[in-house]
Amino acid sequence: QAQLVESGGGLVKPGGSLNLSCVASASIDSITHMGWFRQPPGKQREAVAIMTRGGRADYGDFVKGRFTISRDNARKTVYLQMSALEPEDSAVYLCNVVGKPNGQSDFVSYWGQGTQVTVSA
Repeated sequence: QAQLVESGGGLVKPGGSLNLSCVASASIDSITHMGWFRQPPGKQREAVAIMTRGGRADYGDFVKGRFTISRDNARKTVYLQMSALEPEDSAVYLCNVVGKPNGQSDFVSYWGQGTQVTVSA
């Protein structure tokens, strides 16, 4: 059973928009941070946006006001609204959640399988 399920990637033209979502499974409790990372082809993974449980958001410098992260704690879901997309935004986008496995005391960093975002004319 996948612990994080992502959706919403795809192909979009430059200047277009995409919305990503990521749902954490019921097996994950005490979720603190939820966020998105990306890995462009041949490059290192980088943080796109991270949000604390209390709602504080931090963005990568390259975002420049184009993306918005949000979360629904009751649904254990994190969203990423992306607009004004550029070809340089093409990457595999990965969801990241920090929480505890049911009944355990240590925090674990969970990763989704990734969803491809391609920005091309």
